[in-house]
Amino acid sequence: MRYSDGGGLTAKQRAQREQVRFEAAELFAQGVAPPEVARRLRVSRKSAYAWHADWRSGGPEALRSKGPPGRSSRMRPGWRAWLDAELARGPAAHGWVEDQRWTVQRVAVVIARRFHVRFSVPQTWRILRQMGWTPQMPRRRAAERDEDAVATWVKETWPRVERR
Repeated sequence: MRYSDGGGLTAKQRAQREQVRFEAAELFAQGVAPPEVARRLRVSRKSAYAWHADWRSGGPEALRSKGPPGRSSRMRPGWRAWLDAELARGPAAHGWVEDQRWTVQRVAVVIARRFHVRFSVPQTWRILRQMGWTPQMPRRRAAERDEDAVATWVKETWPRVERR
């Protein structure tokens, strides 16, 4: 993916880039050549030439931002508020009584049951991240954990695996 957050630019970042393109349009209107525009605005020559071609064919409006790329999410804002309230109720309220942890798969099932829309695990995770949810680690260790077996594994098995 091109950007670290996996989703492109924020609205603020798009507006900042659009402002740079508009500055380039003003310079083009004054007769400044694309290489000089690139130098002044500290952008690549390739971008300056592409902007110049767009500006020649459509004027400054051709340099306006086209908005976020891709199709918009099927997850509606009202659905997010409902989902947040349901997640606060806990997994037991939705039939998962054996384990009181939300998983991304469970959240996807809850969404599908209520809104009849299926989201993939990565898309469900993106929705949760946008809502402010983060991955959590259990507070306690499992009751079945055998500390002696763990110590033996760390002492004997791990050094052999680590050497590879």
